[in-house]
Amino acid sequence: QNVTIKNFSSSWCDGMAFCALVHSYFPEAFDFAKLSPQNPRHNFQLAFTCAEQLAHCDPLLDVDDMIMMGKKPDSKCVFTYVQSLYNKLRRLERMMEKAQQ
Repeated sequence: QNVTIKNFSSSWCDGMAFCALVHSYFPEAFDFAKLSPQNPRHNFQLAFTCAEQLAHCDPLLDVDDMIMMGKKPDSKCVFTYVQSLYNKLRRLERMMEKAQQ
């Protein structure tokens, strides 16, 4: 998806990594190709809303807070949210696999 993740801070500052993670599990939710790192507010809103609606992941991060942090979001906050989201996504994936059996 052309998103490089090197850390839990600056790699997540424009919302693209959050969108890529959500999109990898829900490709029908939005057109990733139309997203731009130049529009971080939209990217955060899209990723966090989709994560909450589709994966039932609590919105542990706030869009305004992410925007205020700029290029260096708090790595502990990002890690906590990504861990929570990933766990929800994996749980959904396992449930879907069981349903197909």
